Amino acid sequence: MDEIKSKVRGFLAKFFRNQELGDDDDIFAQGFVSSLFAMQLVMFVEREFQVRIANKDLDLNNFRTVSAIAELVRSKVDVGAEHGSQGR
Repeated sequence: MDEIKSKVRGFLAKFFRNQELGDDDDIFAQGFVSSLFAMQLVMFVEREFQVRIANKDLDLNNFRTVSAIAELVRSKVDVGAEHGSQGR
């Protein structure tokens, strides 16, 4: 899970320059998030972790923090492993 968090933090650092984000800091409360950023974040997660984010997963709470994103990815990877397809 630390590797997932590290990759997510690296992606977020491109958008949150000069700010150190903790695992549980609400990125939406920081005020820098736009709908374009939200789409980029979803696309990053799908591409980087080879998972599919379904419509039911597009709850802001799944993307609010580094920890929430990592938990979503972990759950998708676990489901994919059970089905043999990395969450797709």
